[in-house]
Amino acid sequence: MKVALVHDFLLKLGGAERVLKVFSEMYPEAPIYTLLYDENVCGKVFPKERVNYSRLQELPGFIRKRHRFLTSKMPRVVEDLDLAGFDLVLSSSAAYSHGIIVPVETKHVCYCHSPMRYAWDHASEYLKENKIKGWKKIPYAWLIRQLREWDQISADRPDKYLANSVTVAQRLKKYYKVGSEVVFPPVDVSKFRVTESHQDYFLIVSTLTPYKKIDLAVQLFNKIGRKLVIIGDGSHRQYLEAISGDNIDFLGFKSDEDVREYMQNCRALLFPGEDDFGIVPVEAMACGKPVLAFGKGGALETVIEGRTGEFFYEPTVESMEDGLARLMYNERNYKPLGIRRHANQFSREEFEKKIGKEIANVI
Repeated sequence: MKVALVHDFLLKLGGAERVLKVFSEMYPEAPIYTLLYDENVCGKVFPKERVNYSRLQELPGFIRKRHRFLTSKMPRVVEDLDLAGFDLVLSSSAAYSHGIIVPVETKHVCYCHSPMRYAWDHASEYLKENKIKGWKKIPYAWLIRQLREWDQISADRPDKYLANSVTVAQRLKKYYKVGSEVVFPPVDVSKFRVTESHQDYFLIVSTLTPYKKIDLAVQLFNKIGRKLVIIGDGSHRQYLEAISGDNIDFLGFKSDEDVREYMQNCRALLFPGEDDFGIVPVEAMACGKPVLAFGKGGALETVIEGRTGEFFYEPTVESMEDGLARLMYNERNYKPLGIRRHANQFSREEFEKKIGKEIANVI
């Protein structure tokens, strides 16, 4: 069977790219198609020889780095990808890849991380994050209408949708009017070691963007004075560092090995934003660590309140403080090995088994 893989962008190595990596290892001969590719960032995981990129790659680097200004061009560009000659195309989509056009005889299975959030449920937050105000909202509103129309038209193109969480399956039903099967993303739990002890710090591992709500944790830890370690980088880092006290350390990007070390030694992981699934909480639980998470989105599918962590249900410092107090009060009741057993259900082996079964049902 001749297989091709399609992914929106290869510009960073996040959760969606971890899924693509597993796909690329499941189908080692499959070429990877993407709209834009950064070899410096992704080349070690996705070698240039294997990647086929769109005509946007010919643009100067300073334009490619600001690809959000090319949003109106993306639907046409993804439709122009030449995917003739394949028996199966497996797309990994958080925005555009579901909209590829394949020959009639080719089957298309879409693993959906989410419908494009800045066109749907995160449209207002996108305005705030990019400081779009006043008259600038007018062309943005036009762009959003165009994206939504294309998104709904292209939603019928895959033969099968796989959603990375129940939350995303609900979005697919609401915005695309399509059904889907839920297949949780793979977590390589075998790489994480359970530790019974901990050092006295709390941990965040995240991209530092506004919708991740890291500012809630910063404000809380400024208030209570406990040690907080933040691993990750992003557009919000400078602001977060400016409002942080001396008890909060920003470590920037760290290798997978370093992240595992910090997870294995932390007191608990904090996950203050709403995510579609959230691989990081599962990785922390694979280390036997409890998680304090915002009680909405994918975390509700991975964290068990009172057994593997706690939730807070309002995006406020007061609500998060209450959740942290409950987590610390219950600390002796969390069983590291029990938390790890819970994380095992999200293993890579389970993921590959379910993906193989769903593809077999389509071919």
